[in-house]
Amino acid sequence: MHPLLARFVARHEPRNDWRVHVKSVAATTSAVTLIGWLSVLTGLPLLLAPLGPTALVIFGQPESINAQPINIFAGYLIGTILAVLAMSVSPEPFWLATLCVGLAMLVMLVLRVTHPPAAAVPLLTYTGPVEPVTLFGVLFVACTLLVALGMILHRLPPQRRYPLPLAERGE
Repeated sequence: MHPLLARFVARHEPRNDWRVHVKSVAATTSAVTLIGWLSVLTGLPLLLAPLGPTALVIFGQPESINAQPINIFAGYLIGTILAVLAMSVSPEPFWLATLCVGLAMLVMLVLRVTHPPAAAVPLLTYTGPVEPVTLFGVLFVACTLLVALGMILHRLPPQRRYPLPLAERGE
């Protein structure tokens, strides 16, 4: 195989025990289902698309820097602030939302709190039914629930550390 092509098809994720995968899938499905039920019970739009990938990294890749609580909360806060600011300027042009995606990425990278799903928040305000200001409370509740469930469920066998200890975060 050509070396350039090999770089595109090489898998970099380590192998895991099948039990880890089953637990990760069960935890992700349970957490997102719980958020869905809370959304139905409260009438709040808690079940937002970026929370699926957030659940994936919390339960499937808890050792990832992107799965750490500071990255999740700060990433969503940055994305939401930029979305609200953009909507206050003008609720119409799509390019304002796309600009905010780039700005969210820049701020997250500079502050070292990158959480890729959070960069989608500005797009939610332009494509979804969620009011920009409502996003603050909704995302805070959903993220708190996901992180708390991550901390609890990773204590069940097979155990995984979450969140990472400070020494392993590159502080």
